[in-house]
Amino acid sequence: MPSNVLSFPVAEKFAGAPANANTAAATLIQLDGVSKTFRTTSGGTVKALDQVNLTIGSSEFISVVGPSGCGKTTLLRIIAGLEGDHGGTFRLAGETVTGPSRDIGIVFQDATLLPWRTVLNNVLLPAQVLRLESASALATARRLLELVGLKGFEDKYPHELSGGMRQRVSIARALVHDPAVLLMDEPFGALDALTRETMGLELLKIWDTARKTVFLITHSITEAVFLSDRVIVLSPRPGRILADVPIALPRPRNLDMLSDETFGTFTRRIRRVLDASAAPPA
Repeated sequence: MPSNVLSFPVAEKFAGAPANANTAAATLIQLDGVSKTFRTTSGGTVKALDQVNLTIGSSEFISVVGPSGCGKTTLLRIIAGLEGDHGGTFRLAGETVTGPSRDIGIVFQDATLLPWRTVLNNVLLPAQVLRLESASALATARRLLELVGLKGFEDKYPHELSGGMRQRVSIARALVHDPAVLLMDEPFGALDALTRETMGLELLKIWDTARKTVFLITHSITEAVFLSDRVIVLSPRPGRILADVPIALPRPRNLDMLSDETFGTFTRRIRRVLDASAAPPA
């Protein structure tokens, strides 16, 4: 790790931007000293994460940014219970998690819908796997499709939908079993800029209605600031938390905020942290 990165304190709080009250009121996710090392096919090792400490409150919207290969997705997979054999502990609602949990829903960059199933049946898939009561699950699926703006598309197939519509289906599918946490790994990365902005607004509407805790991985600083209560900045590999930036912007948010000077202040702060971490050592 270059020495200049160490000049940024872990979990740095920028003045004038109070943390979301949810964090203090009801801690949902607690990461203590989480580290992860992978073994390569040649017998070597690669350290992906190093001593990550993070607390996330119930209903908080958290985004994580950092350079490619810094361990963002590894961190998400640990929270999802998909990445075992890691150092440190991960607790969900006070309980240590060692594997997948039904309290967590996941949305990936690719919607990964089953092409032979209709929109409604794709959304119902987790409920069927978990053997939830069918009538209740069906009602929930229809309500979620209405929430994501897809009422009337229940009987369509994935190939009949646009990329943004397919991602809306995947969000509804991730919520159908009523998880406490929604994990999102660069869900809008493959969309064009205009569709991405629209999906950001849709996601905020869904979050405001469902009040889930959202943990979003993104490469877009603008997207992270626009959506989030806090933005976590990771260092180059091995990933460490360089900054924890509370975003003191009012809600509900709208696209006019993107040109606001206060909005620009937050994006510049995050950019400075990332630029400093990428600079070669003196």
